[in-house]
Amino acid sequence: MLSVDLAARKLGLRPGIPVAKAQALYPDLALMDADPEGDRLGLERLALWFQHRIAPLVAADPPDGLVLDTTGSDHLHGGEPAMLSSMVHGLAEAGFRAKAAVADSWGAAHALARYGRGSVIIVPPGETQAILADLPIKALRLSPSIVAELATLGVAHIGTLAAMPRAPLALRFGGQIAHRLDQAFGYTDEVITPIRPVSPVQVSRNFAEPIAAAETIARYIEKLASPLCQGLEERGQGVRHLDLILHRVDSHKATIRVATAVPVRNAKRLTRLLCEKIETIDPGFGIERMVLLASRAEPMERRQIVSSLIAEEEHDISDLIDTLTNRVGAQALYRFAPVESDLPERSFCRVPPLSPDETRGWPEHWPRPPRLLGRPEPVQAMAELPDQPPLFFIWRGIRHRVKCADGPERVFGEWWKNDAELTISRDYFRVENTHGERFWLYRAGDGKHGETGSQGWFLHGIFG
Repeated sequence: MLSVDLAARKLGLRPGIPVAKAQALYPDLALMDADPEGDRLGLERLALWFQHRIAPLVAADPPDGLVLDTTGSDHLHGGEPAMLSSMVHGLAEAGFRAKAAVADSWGAAHALARYGRGSVIIVPPGETQAILADLPIKALRLSPSIVAELATLGVAHIGTLAAMPRAPLALRFGGQIAHRLDQAFGYTDEVITPIRPVSPVQVSRNFAEPIAAAETIARYIEKLASPLCQGLEERGQGVRHLDLILHRVDSHKATIRVATAVPVRNAKRLTRLLCEKIETIDPGFGIERMVLLASRAEPMERRQIVSSLIAEEEHDISDLIDTLTNRVGAQALYRFAPVESDLPERSFCRVPPLSPDETRGWPEHWPRPPRLLGRPEPVQAMAELPDQPPLFFIWRGIRHRVKCADGPERVFGEWWKNDAELTISRDYFRVENTHGERFWLYRAGDGKHGETGSQGWFLHGIFG
């Protein structure tokens, strides 16, 4: 196990214990797969959040910490105590349990934030060595092998280690112990390499004379799209959201945005999408500056051009999807994907048109109607026996006499999602009336026990 939460620590579990042993001790233990890359990206995003709000110099301190140089910025937050308290409380509101420490050195702050007492620790200048003396030696960021060997020698605290002669330690363990002690006590500087946010790709154009004609705006959009795509190609990215920001001479801005279904860096395609929205721009008294900004970009892999002699070329409909999306809106364009659920109304969801195809599909042993009502509609029906289809039913004031039917197909509620569905069930029937129309009906319940449903009949779908 790489890490454990507070509840697991209270049970006596610690990082490094085999998973099989932990499950043998606590069979109900919840386990999650480790995601080191996701943790690293999350820590970097958190560092950027602190950089925008607390201090300009922020770096990640893997695997679970951040280091900030707050020199000259703590007074902007009401002093060090108020600054640390607001940081800890802000993270707690976001769901993170955190500790914060201020010290003269990175090493001391690192040790106190992880092994000190209290959620907020402030070390007065010049007292670093005395406060670190009672902390365990693993707080010095020593390698686990050195920590284990020192423990066999009876060295458990930093104060004891600092009082020992350094020459014998260096002869046996190398120079790591002396280096970490000097970093913690502030004798050796430790450089903080701050994280730097990657600015989005953008290009701009200033005009000596303001422009306002739609044809002129379209011409300069085309001129800006090419260098934008070149910048995206250098980063190996494609644009998903593209913003055109027009600075007017009256200090107002006009903005249009286009979105793409897949990453794109085709200048002609982006130009066409933007030009379709020129009519929505109000140039006012003229536009003096244009900025084209790739506000959202994603990695884009290079693709080999397919030859008809080798393989059949795949049809790319992403251009059509982009055109329709920017005309009618992203919410109006979607397709259905299967969801693992026995209840028909929960067995599908809306996904973007070009989202990856799911490997799972809908069950084929029982056919489903092509038209499913948004909500099952109650009908009046009569059946001879609980397991028999209805003889007739009345839907929307029209009486339908059943000529033939197939069923029942029993569907149970999803008890693991809702306690109210522990006992409910439905019996579905495919029925055909005397006019050849086919419907999908179900009875709420098994026809015998009241706890399984209301025993009423409902129309849920219509077959073609």
